[in-house]
Amino acid sequence: MVDDHELTRLSLKFALSNQKNIELVGLACNGLEAIRMVERYHPDVVILDLQMPVMDGWSASSCIKNIYPQAQIIAYSAVEQQQAAAMNPKASVDAFCSKEAATHDLIELVKELGHRSGSISEFP
Repeated sequence: MVDDHELTRLSLKFALSNQKNIELVGLACNGLEAIRMVERYHPDVVILDLQMPVMDGWSASSCIKNIYPQAQIIAYSAVEQQQAAAMNPKASVDAFCSKEAATHDLIELVKELGHRSGSISEFP
C-alpha cells in the first residue's frame, strides 16, 4: 500500500489486514519507498497512489513493472480514471480505483488481481 497520506495508509492497513487470503507486506509513503519494498517483498498486488512527493505513482509504476513485471498495480487516486489516463497514457497499471470508491470495492479489486496473479486460490 503506497500513499503519502498517513490516515489513508493506516485505514487501508486496518481494512486489508482483516481479510482472509490477503497479507499486507508493507506501507510506503512515496514511489521510491514503494520500489524498494517491491524489490524486497515481491508483492502480488500494489495499491499505488498516483500523486505523491519524492516520486509519483506514474513513475513508480513503470519502475515496479521493470523490476517485477508480475506485480499487479492498482492506481489509487482522487483523479478520475479518464483524467488519469489522459494525464499519463503510458502508465504501467493493471487497474484503477477511485479514492471515492467503497473500501469493499478496493478489497475486491485486490482479491481479483491477486487471483489473476495466481496468489489467491479461493475467496471466502
